[in-house]
Amino acid sequence: MRLNKTRNFVKQYKKLPEKVRQQFKIRLELWLMNPEHPTLRTHLLKGSLKGHWSFNINGDYRAVYYFTSDEEVVFTLIGTHSQLY
Repeated sequence: MRLNKTRNFVKQYKKLPEKVRQQFKIRLELWLMNPEHPTLRTHLLKGSLKGHWSFNINGDYRAVYYFTSDEEVVFTLIGTHSQLY
């Protein structure tokens, strides 16, 4: 699977605490192995983010993405629940 990131995602990622960045890397590896792993709580979003998906990084942080094809995903947002929604 090819992973892409928007500029906004990269900016948000750089502002995250180092611990959260490390947790994201671990969760991303888990997501690549099994996107529906229960720990990730992956779900389809509604409203203004309709068509996007989200998975949990930890208790409050989420990563938001969408698929452009079966082989490509674009990560668009990363942050706390209140920052994103």
